[in-house]
Amino acid sequence: MNILILGATGRVGSQIVTYALQDRHHVTVLVRTPEKIQINNENLTIIQGNVLNKDDIERAMNGIDVVISALNTDGTTTLSESMPLIIEAMENEGIKRIITIGTAGILQSRTTPNLLRYQSSESKRKSTRAAEEHHNAYDMLNQSTLEWTIVCPTYLPDGEKVGKYRIERNFLPEDGVKISVPDTAEFTFKQIKASDYIKSRVGIAY
Repeated sequence: MNILILGATGRVGSQIVTYALQDRHHVTVLVRTPEKIQINNENLTIIQGNVLNKDDIERAMNGIDVVISALNTDGTTTLSESMPLIIEAMENEGIKRIITIGTAGILQSRTTPNLLRYQSSESKRKSTRAAEEHHNAYDMLNQSTLEWTIVCPTYLPDGEKVGKYRIERNFLPEDGVKISVPDTAEFTFKQIKASDYIKSRVGIAY
């Protein structure tokens, strides 16, 4: 399979690249700083570019079967600004499947089910800016024709790969407190072959 990974130099993105190459897929990454990719593999194509540049996104989408976005918010609006470009390029190329990393803040609240977690008393975070960015991206995907899945981890320490975790559609598993980066990456990567959570958000926690 030809997989495009966005956010490939981040904590989760770099793990997804490793899993995809171990599984012998062809991986394309679009990165601003190619030197940050310390992997030498004949199945890896590195394209230097920016997700905010329409031409770069279109170039990266050429011949791709599935897109995985691990773009994070990092105090910027990169996520919400790049999402329309990603959706348009995918629709133009006829690519249907996208899996993205979100945040548990955009899952439904258990205490107030008509609100998202970050909008309710369930969220302990003082700043909602990152959740608002992810919410914008979720709204755009929801209105698109794509077959999207948003993986929504809670607190995300580096940690070890445990290989066992709980998942729940649209909600964070009860009393879920954390999930490691390797386990989040593994579950996200597995979604390229799964159709259980198409057009869904998925909460993931131990």
